[in-house]
Amino acid sequence: MASNPGILSDWPWKHLGSFKYLLLAPWAVHSIYSFLFKEESKRDLTNFLILPLLLWRMLHNQIWISISRYQNAKGNNLLVDKSLQFEQVDREQSWDDQIILSGIILYLVNTAVPGGSHLPIWRTDGVILAILLHAGPVEFLYYWLHRALHHHYLYSRYHSHHHSSIITEPITSVIHPFSELITYYMLFSITTMTLVLTGTASLASIVGYFTYVDFMNNMGHCNFEFIPKWLFSLFPPLKFLMYTPSFHSLHHTQFRTNYCLFMPLYDYIYGTMDKSSDTLYEISLKKKEKVPHVVHLTHLTPLDSIYHLRLGLSYLASSPHTSKWYMWLMWPLTLLSTMLTWIYGRTFVVERNQFNMLTLQTWVIPKYSVQYFLRSHENSINDLIEQAILEAEKKGVKVLSLGLLNQGEELNGYGGVYVKRNPQLKIKVVDGSSLAAAIVLNSIPKGTTQVLLRGKITKVACAIAVDLCKQGIQVATLQQDEYMKISKSLEICSENSLILSKSYSQKEMIWLVGDELTEEEQLKVPKGTLFIPYSQFPPKKFRKDCLYHSTPAMLIPTSLENVHSCENWLPRRVMSAWRIAGIVHALEGWNEHECGYTMSNMEKVWQASLQYGFQPLMFSNGSKY
Repeated sequence: MASNPGILSDWPWKHLGSFKYLLLAPWAVHSIYSFLFKEESKRDLTNFLILPLLLWRMLHNQIWISISRYQNAKGNNLLVDKSLQFEQVDREQSWDDQIILSGIILYLVNTAVPGGSHLPIWRTDGVILAILLHAGPVEFLYYWLHRALHHHYLYSRYHSHHHSSIITEPITSVIHPFSELITYYMLFSITTMTLVLTGTASLASIVGYFTYVDFMNNMGHCNFEFIPKWLFSLFPPLKFLMYTPSFHSLHHTQFRTNYCLFMPLYDYIYGTMDKSSDTLYEISLKKKEKVPHVVHLTHLTPLDSIYHLRLGLSYLASSPHTSKWYMWLMWPLTLLSTMLTWIYGRTFVVERNQFNMLTLQTWVIPKYSVQYFLRSHENSINDLIEQAILEAEKKGVKVLSLGLLNQGEELNGYGGVYVKRNPQLKIKVVDGSSLAAAIVLNSIPKGTTQVLLRGKITKVACAIAVDLCKQGIQVATLQQDEYMKISKSLEICSENSLILSKSYSQKEMIWLVGDELTEEEQLKVPKGTLFIPYSQFPPKKFRKDCLYHSTPAMLIPTSLENVHSCENWLPRRVMSAWRIAGIVHALEGWNEHECGYTMSNMEKVWQASLQYGFQPLMFSNGSKY
């Protein structure tokens, strides 16, 4: 919001939330019905294509968002390399408001303005007129309007809302107060309404003009430079007719220069071009991809998790992953994206962070959780992980943490297989088991005398059980095979602390749970039972009268930069133990792997994590977990 909001700053449908799309529903339904069921002579293709145009504009914007965030994650050709915050992501979630507004205007013009319906597909005179109108009055008037908006009176009431984003994303271009965007639409209507009223409008000129405006807006705010230098060498006057991302980026950092809409011509004429425009352009083109010190390797979870990635839908990525009913409407697109990830079959970068002079990246293996349980995918998954490790090694990465890829001894021996195959590795492979176990141990309430351990027995589960038994805390299991696996890890003096329970005792109010916890088991536990997961995946919550801890995770320090998306189901600025472990390993400079059947000292890793500012999570009542 602007620093001192003026009148009509809020959008009229601000409080409708996602229901704002219903504003277009009557027109859209009527349009589709009319086109499908009216006589051919009465069908209006123009009216019918308004909805596809709006959908195309949303897709076009989303493509720019994904590309921009991918470039930000890689770090090459960046213009402003600073940290994006959740505050900016939240402020820019309403970028689709202007598309809804344009839909309302298009339907009204099509219905009420003579010449606004039954447009031909192409008219050359209309296309030429649109180009001349935009280059002339639209660009000229925008330039002076923009300068006026930087006067302190209008800036504080309206335009400062847009300039709250110094590190721009493509959608920053349309984040304005309602009244300000109305003014911009009035400017753009000089082109569109002139075409309509003179009878020179066509579908090509209208759709093309909207696409051009969206393209240039997104390009100017994408925060990376990509316009090739040879383009301006080939046609030197182009620098007066088309701005570059670096040109407009200076407007967001310097504020009093580079006011143009898309054509720098008027900045040259009136002397407001920033003198460093050409220098920044050339420097940005030469910026190379940043080599990370630490890579966190993970994979996709449910099929719709691709939308929750930082490269996906920003409003979903900035919140913990939960199932939403309307995602079912996107199943055709979800299926297509699933097929593309399988076909592409290469690891890709989704996030880059900075912490204590370390550059951190998150890489994603294009495999979903369900595929890890299919034996037919085991070889391809292991090949992808190994290729990612070798690629990181080639880049000079110091530490690679396995994260969700540490699926157990059946798949890859807790990651140890990759080290055995490549004994010459300089990169340190970390599975994070020691920190995960330490977090669980420090989550158990003080004074606990007995816990029940239930779920898939992993090396994290064994480490937790062994430590508890050494402390004299009784560990109960419900199944014989779980009891036998844990007992193999215990020393003789600790064996009496491990028992095989035959019932759901009222004493066992602390449950340490893994991946195989069932609904039936949850329903049998006493009221008030505390479930503490030791696996990467949280249990489904079937009891409202019980407490559920987070999966092993910690609150990150404020100095960890560029965090503006959530890690799977974890809250904002909370990071999984497996991801933190790789960071701590690099910060401490430990020169050994932590994978396979080896584990670092749990207390040492825990204390190191606290030393670097990572903090235990807190319940709302203030207790740690």
